Amino acid sequence: MTKVAFQGERGAFSEDAVISFFGGGVDLFPCHAISDAFEAVSRDEVKFGVVPVENSQAGSINETYDLLLSYPLTIFGEVNLRISHCLMALPGGDLSGIKTIYSHPQALAQCEEFFKKIKAELIPTYDTAGSAKMVKEKGLADCAAVASGRAAQIYGLEILAKGIETNANNYTKFFVISKGKAKMARRNKTSLVFITKNMPGALYMSLGAFATRNINLIKLESRPSKNKPWEYIFYADFEGHIDDGACREAVEELKQKTTFTKIFGSYPRAED
Repeated sequence: MTKVAFQGERGAFSEDAVISFFGGGVDLFPCHAISDAFEAVSRDEVKFGVVPVENSQAGSINETYDLLLSYPLTIFGEVNLRISHCLMALPGGDLSGIKTIYSHPQALAQCEEFFKKIKAELIPTYDTAGSAKMVKEKGLADCAAVASGRAAQIYGLEILAKGIETNANNYTKFFVISKGKAKMARRNKTSLVFITKNMPGALYMSLGAFATRNINLIKLESRPSKNKPWEYIFYADFEGHIDDGACREAVEELKQKTTFTKIFGSYPRAED
């Protein structure tokens, strides 16, 4: 049975992403932190890891991109998961009696409008499902957690409110990471990172490697380098597979026009 690491406790949205990509027949390996999932794959404790990389509301998860830069692992696939939050408490709990709500900071932020309607203290924790587990194991009366509906089932909690997220278009993208490479599919996507030369027009010339070959850039994002002040790293996704002739030529040209380039992987593109 394939063993897959993910960040969070059982019932985390990352676990939902695992099941969405692999189906139910996998050996689940929960990890406390995103870096632990990378470590588990790197040490061959698991074959795959599933980690969040971007939320449609909050943007990119910088920690994941930093880890992709640090570890010699490959993006094997991606999952776009609809995030729907539920408020849950011990059986018999009542919404009007909830005084404290626990969850991951992003989950709390994504439900801001709902929380305006109730008077409760919001306490950030490291994980949505971990909050549900804590409420159950510690028997926290007058407390609730924000997590997935499946987390409520796993920990025997009662759902007090469903779909409490402010924006219904709330999605998180997850990467499947591995030491192996994905096979070419009908729709492919390639992710990479590069650093431009310190000269006028450097980014323009770098991106020209894709424009002149009619390759569609899906994403381009810059972040400060941690190794050199005022130097910026560019993360990019483009349509196509690195084994395609035009894509391979574009990347080779990009390498000539940059000081650093790393391919994170070519993989099947998830349905939008």
